[in-house]
Amino acid sequence: MKSEICDLVGCEFPLFAFSHCRDVVAEVSKAGGFGVLGAVGHSPESLEIDLNWIDEHVDGKPYGVDLIVPTSLADKEGTLSPEDLEARVPAEHKAHVERILAENGIDTAGLWDRPIREDTGDNMREKGASKQLEVAMQHPIRMVVNALGVPPKFMMDAAREKGIVVGALTGSREHAVKHIEAGVDVLVVSGTEAGGHCGEISTMVVVPEVIQTIEEHGANTLVLAAGGIVTGRQMAACMAMGAAGAWTGSVWLTTAEAETAPAVKEKMLTANSRQTVRSKSRTGKYTRQLRSPWTDAWQGPDSPEPLPMPLQGLVSGPALARIDKLADAGDPAGKRLATYWVGQGVGMMNTSVSARTVVYEFMEDFAKACERVGGLMEE
Repeated sequence: MKSEICDLVGCEFPLFAFSHCRDVVAEVSKAGGFGVLGAVGHSPESLEIDLNWIDEHVDGKPYGVDLIVPTSLADKEGTLSPEDLEARVPAEHKAHVERILAENGIDTAGLWDRPIREDTGDNMREKGASKQLEVAMQHPIRMVVNALGVPPKFMMDAAREKGIVVGALTGSREHAVKHIEAGVDVLVVSGTEAGGHCGEISTMVVVPEVIQTIEEHGANTLVLAAGGIVTGRQMAACMAMGAAGAWTGSVWLTTAEAETAPAVKEKMLTANSRQTVRSKSRTGKYTRQLRSPWTDAWQGPDSPEPLPMPLQGLVSGPALARIDKLADAGDPAGKRLATYWVGQGVGMMNTSVSARTVVYEFMEDFAKACERVGGLMEE
């Protein structure tokens, strides 16, 4: 591939795969793409275990790590105690959650018994993310990405010292300007079609808009297009607009290696592209996820406004954990309510194959798309 980003990070094909599953990361990199491990759910100890495993299984191929250090976060400095955090969760939000479960026949007894941890939200603050980054920097990662906001100074400095590429999620022209000014190397330009945290602008619009912004600033920043991309032809279309490659996440959730809960994976494989919704009901920031009675219950006129991150997670976490447990046990109510992050491309994710197969299918579809476009030019 004649792609500048392949030279930058050392991969063969500019298909970047974000996943929380180490198996997916390793398989994608070994197949010629670039796997990126989502680290936010890890402790430094568990991250060390997974990165050691990847090192042993990736055959020397390049990979990266994704952190989440948002620009805006309730209790940004982490000064609130568990009791303080508990006091900031209104009774009406807990009552709303209990009502959703009860109306669907799910027992709510003991729902709030689990105590709030002292380190709640730390992985999204410097004191937690810096520990994760310190672990990651002891491994041969080629790229580190911040998934929400401008990469903080500690991340930029550590990456520069090691010669590691820095990326950042970008949802608008305004985001792009801030990242360019901070010296970010790669902008992961994500349209509203994307699963997880996403903005309001479509991929087809925001990608060329950001590329134009980069040109106006005379920057050498590269773009990875993201948002609903689950085929090679979509990747080719984005690269025709000027992107250096594609950043994907949802397409790996239904692969054979993915650790996606079986009930959720089953829903994804049968869902169409209209069965996702942007909702703050999970994290407190807009994320695209499978639509279910859970997400619907937070969209009604009488529903409370979701709390800011990380407080909403204190409300949604216990309920969604119970829902997932019931769903995996085959409980009809749990399966009905179950939801997870996924993009609008889910309508084309209809079979469960290996991650390696997905990479090869991308390559083949990409090549055919390039041939079609090339054939439109008169000789």
